[in-house]
Amino acid sequence: MVKNNKFPIGIFDSGVGGTSIWKEINALLPQENTIYLSDSKNAPYGEKTKQEIINLSIKNTEFLLAQNCKIIIVACNTATTNAIKVLREKYNIPFIGIEPAIKTAALHTKTNKIGILATKGTLNSELFEKTSHTINHNIIRKEIIGKGLVELIESGKLHSKQMTALLSTYITPLIEDNVDCLVLGCTHYPYLIPQIRKLVGNKIQIIDSGEAVAKQTKNILEKHQLINTSNNKGSYQFFINKNKDVLEMLISNKSKEIKITEKEF
Repeated sequence: MVKNNKFPIGIFDSGVGGTSIWKEINALLPQENTIYLSDSKNAPYGEKTKQEIINLSIKNTEFLLAQNCKIIIVACNTATTNAIKVLREKYNIPFIGIEPAIKTAALHTKTNKIGILATKGTLNSELFEKTSHTINHNIIRKEIIGKGLVELIESGKLHSKQMTALLSTYITPLIEDNVDCLVLGCTHYPYLIPQIRKLVGNKIQIIDSGEAVAKQTKNILEKHQLINTSNNKGSYQFFINKNKDVLEMLISNKSKEIKITEKEF
């Protein structure tokens, strides 16, 4: 295991959505150097086979290891639920995964009905099914495959009429079914919270796992004595293989510490 605490935190996702996780990590650990890998060319992972997801996750991991990353965050629910077990067995480095926060929703629901908006790959995974069996069996889960949402975000249509219409078809039935907690099971989806809020008002609590992931990252870094103890602000590198403009829009690239590179990998 790498033992240099100044080495970067590595983060990868099937596109730009995992920047929602990067923002939480950067807010909690601003002194940490980070490298973010956006595999936008292959987004979304949610429609791919398990073996395809594993192969892409290995490729992304190899890229980040070549950059001397000290820990890797799999900032993709689909990659976590399908591939993180393989990654942990294959590499001697800490991995942080992302899972839909259904346990949190189960603790907060008053109607005993929770909604889960996620990709097909996440909802159909063995890990998601295993986690689902750990919550109270009296709680009804309304699982929605958010087909098309990732593609619209990746193509820069976050605030488009198509997005508004598509979101409405997914969210309106949840309101009608008296769901009171909505779990966002994809790291792209936190960027949709303002639009979802317009649809649900205060009727539904929206739950994502970004803050919890950042706290877990800090805990693991401390456990392995890998926290960067510098008082200086970290450097932030982003690599993307398609649509650099969308990434720049989401992270508001105005900081001199941020470097974005579009390249094949």
